Amino acid sequence: MADRQPGLRRPGGAAAVFERLRQRPLNSSQILGFLTLAVSGGILLLLTGLTLTAAVVGLIFFSPLLLLSSPLWVPVAALTFTAAALLLLTCGSGVATLAAASWAYKYMKGGRPPGSERIDFARSRIADTAGHVKEYAREHYGGYLRGRVKDAAPGA
Repeated sequence: MADRQPGLRRPGGAAAVFERLRQRPLNSSQILGFLTLAVSGGILLLLTGLTLTAAVVGLIFFSPLLLLSSPLWVPVAALTFTAAALLLLTCGSGVATLAAASWAYKYMKGGRPPGSERIDFARSRIADTAGHVKEYAREHYGGYLRGRVKDAAPGA
């Protein structure tokens, strides 16, 4: 702020760009890059305009045809959508089934597929919990459960 003079205004926007160009001129590769950018940008802008114009003109010319034939298009579109959804559902289910079967095969053969450590951890937690429940039942309901088991299964 101290280096600014009260009546001097810094240029902004395009004026700032031209001020920088005056201070540091561009070399030939930078000029060639800028021209390439300007030409390709202009071509893309022209193609965008042509595409938008063609879409609007096509909509103007074909909307009466679409409006008159809409009783045919609505059922065809519904049928096509349903068929495509069923095809995607079937293919997706098949891929998921194959992936799960492949994972299970690798796991059963002793391989270490991704996520198998979580399965092993869950298995050990279930076994530990079952052991704790068994100990708890023996301590608290030992005699009662033995008598009930014999009543439920007299031949055991």
